[in-house]
This record gives sequence, C-alpha cells and structure tokens, in this order.
Amino acid sequence: MIVPSINHLITLALVTVTPWIELRGAIPIGIGLGLNSWFVFIFTVFLNILIIPLIYYGLEFFYERFFKRFKVLRNLVENVRRKGEKYILRYGIIGMVIFVGIPLPGTGAYSGTILAWLLGMKKREAFPAVAAGVLIAGIIVALVSMGFFKML
Repeated sequence: MIVPSINHLITLALVTVTPWIELRGAIPIGIGLGLNSWFVFIFTVFLNILIIPLIYYGLEFFYERFFKRFKVLRNLVENVRRKGEKYILRYGIIGMVIFVGIPLPGTGAYSGTILAWLLGMKKREAFPAVAAGVLIAGIIVALVSMGFFKML
C-alpha cells in the first residue's frame, strides 16, 4: 500500500469535486493507485459531503443573478429536476437518499443538492439526505472497486 502524496490528494480531491464524476470516479482511481481503500473512501466521501452546502448556498446566491441567463445551465438544472423529481415527490427524504445513493452518473451530491434546492426542500432535511446518499454510493463504489462482489 502506498502512502498518499500531495499529488495523490490533489488528484483525488479534483476528481471528487468534479460534477457528475465525484466519488464514483475518485474511489476507483485512488484504489487503482494502490492507496489504502479506507483512506480513499473516507477522504472522498468527506469531500463529497463538504460540497453539499457550498452548492446549495451557491445556487441561492448565483442562480437568479447569473446562471439563469445561460441556456446550457438552465437546461442542466431542468434535466436534474426531471430525472429526480419523481423520487422526491413519491418517497420524500428517502427518495433523495435513493436518488443520490445510486452510483450512476448524474445522481451524486451535485444533482441531489440541485434537486433539493429546486424542489424547495428544507436545508435541515436536504443536507442529511444528500449526505446519506453520498455515503451509500461511496460504500457501493468502494466495494465494487475492491472486487467485493466477485467474492460472492
């Protein structure tokens, strides 16, 4: 097992905070680099959870002022709403956890937080639900990356 260097940390951090890649890409990269799987899991999940309030408050501040002017950003936000709204309206907070916890592109912390903001979820409900989904996705991705399911 390799001791993480600053380059490893920067790589993991940059991949983790990249929208629509997030920990789904960072965990396999970190494990593939030979880093301790527990370290990679904790580091990437922590960073992915850390961006939740930044996204939410960033949307509150910037969307109406700047982002709404750009069609590509409006379409991106609308696509997130269409993709996840059915889960939230049908299952509430558990729907948010499921939506974020499914480790597929476009269902991570960014899209979950955008969806929560769009649907007007209360922060005290949205943040823990998105964080729980990130944790579940992290567990699934880590297990797959370590070949756990091959052993079954």
